[in-house]
Amino acid sequence: MRLNSKFLRLVLGIIIAGLLVVFVGKNMQFVSKQHHNEVTKATSVKKSKTVAAKKKAEKQKTIDWRAPSMKKAYPSVSKHPNLWVHVSIKKQRVYLMDKNKVLYTMYASTGKPGKTATPTGVYHIQGERGDYFYSQTEEEGAHYWVSWKNHGEFLFHSTPTDANGNYIKSVAADLGKRPSSHGCVHLTVADSKWMYENIPYGTKVVID
Repeated sequence: MRLNSKFLRLVLGIIIAGLLVVFVGKNMQFVSKQHHNEVTKATSVKKSKTVAAKKKAEKQKTIDWRAPSMKKAYPSVSKHPNLWVHVSIKKQRVYLMDKNKVLYTMYASTGKPGKTATPTGVYHIQGERGDYFYSQTEEEGAHYWVSWKNHGEFLFHSTPTDANGNYIKSVAADLGKRPSSHGCVHLTVADSKWMYENIPYGTKVVID
């Protein structure tokens, strides 16, 4: 039996239309997947730039080396009998801790890498403390010092002063950003004063 030519054209048209639908569908899926990948990549790049921008802003942030590091009040020692101190060399921060909770964060500057690096480990606040000292050897002094190792050798104290008692602003600018001390832990003037007046004898100090 001979098939009608119109019928054959109709069947052929249906087949071609079906193939076109399949082709277009697959092409749309590919375009959609490609678009999704591009959007994901763009979002990832945007997030990376945001994180980088935040880190850059933190580095460039001007820190008031005279003032408390945080706007909130310092913690009450009497209310936190388990208070201890965590010094992060990596972050250049001093954290006042109660168990695993951060009560207060201070900007810090630890020892320069090498011979003057701040020693790591577990220590305790010692009995020696004072409102001012000056080292002829290092040609620097500081206010509000508290010893935590070797009874007067390694201290928490204010950002340093020169021989005339003037704060060295170039060193103060390093607080919270980079190591610049001879091994001690530099703090803002207000933070060091709080430590001098409040941190109890025997308080644990962890440096890492």
